[in-house]
Amino acid sequence: MVFKKMLSALGVGGPSVDTVLTNPNTRPGLALDGQVNLLGGEAPANIEQIVVGLVTRVEVGEQAGVMEFHRQVVSGPLQLAAKQALSIPFQLPVPWETPITALYGQQLHGMTLGLRTELAVARAVDKGDLDQVNVHPLPVHERILEAFLQLGFRFKSADLERGRIHGVQQTLPFYQEIEFFAAPQYAQTVNELELTFVTNPHGVDVVLECDKRGGFLAPGHDVFGRYQVAHADAERSDWTQVVDGWLQETIGRFGTLRAQAFGPQGHGAPHGYGAPNKFGHPQRRGGVGMGGVVAGAALGAAGGMLAGHMIGNAFEGAGEEVTEAAGDFGGDFGGDFGGGDFGGFEEF
Repeated sequence: MVFKKMLSALGVGGPSVDTVLTNPNTRPGLALDGQVNLLGGEAPANIEQIVVGLVTRVEVGEQAGVMEFHRQVVSGPLQLAAKQALSIPFQLPVPWETPITALYGQQLHGMTLGLRTELAVARAVDKGDLDQVNVHPLPVHERILEAFLQLGFRFKSADLERGRIHGVQQTLPFYQEIEFFAAPQYAQTVNELELTFVTNPHGVDVVLECDKRGGFLAPGHDVFGRYQVAHADAERSDWTQVVDGWLQETIGRFGTLRAQAFGPQGHGAPHGYGAPNKFGHPQRRGGVGMGGVVAGAALGAAGGMLAGHMIGNAFEGAGEEVTEAAGDFGGDFGGDFGGGDFGGFEEF
């Protein structure tokens, strides 16, 4: 009996956990439904706590690691008899700022996100169960991404950077950068473009970072633009014209603006603009209609099908230039880190 207890404490013959999601596909602001299935081991076990959490890969400078950014307690203390089967249902809200990992059936290269289950038994925490989660864009995200593809931009990669965007209200300690190769009509001015969405229940902050080409005796540099769009505007605008207006306005700042450092993190350059937190100009707020853009017809279903075809073309031929995600969904997704604190971070 003592030997059994020792084996159980070491994980041999102890309880097992398997989490099953009703649907692994979701969107920011929605929820993930599922159940945690427990199976008792060789001996009774006192379960102290069961927690599910969202984890993803985040970069800090040249390093990368796994971070848990949202968690929920599924069950408090309970007793599990030997060989007993028990299922506990749960519903986990998905934060509005959760990064996009999939678009029209294509997994975004560089993005990994999963739901991890922690089972605490006798002061030991087993983090052995991980389920992949696919986060699809909201309608406003889709319209903007479709517009970039229609303008000729090609998807390069996506990643998460730890830090705060200057002038933008964030609840998560990282932000997503979706990188594009420049469209032909912008290629003489722009090397690449990075797109960031910071979403909330009312709308989204759209942050553009354009990498300017250098010239003879003239070094390149980055320039930034920030625009605000309400969720309700997703179906009411000619988004190709809207996005083109944003780009023309942002690119028009080349030669007059210089990137500064992020505040708290002290690396990179701040997204957004406005006084006095970035460029010294009064903060400008606007979404559809900024830069002389005129609202038109929505893309609708036909636009969605067209975008699906265009996304295939955008990925095609860019394989060697695409940054692949480091690591996969094997094992415990990077090991133990931080117990759910935003500061919890483990280097790969």
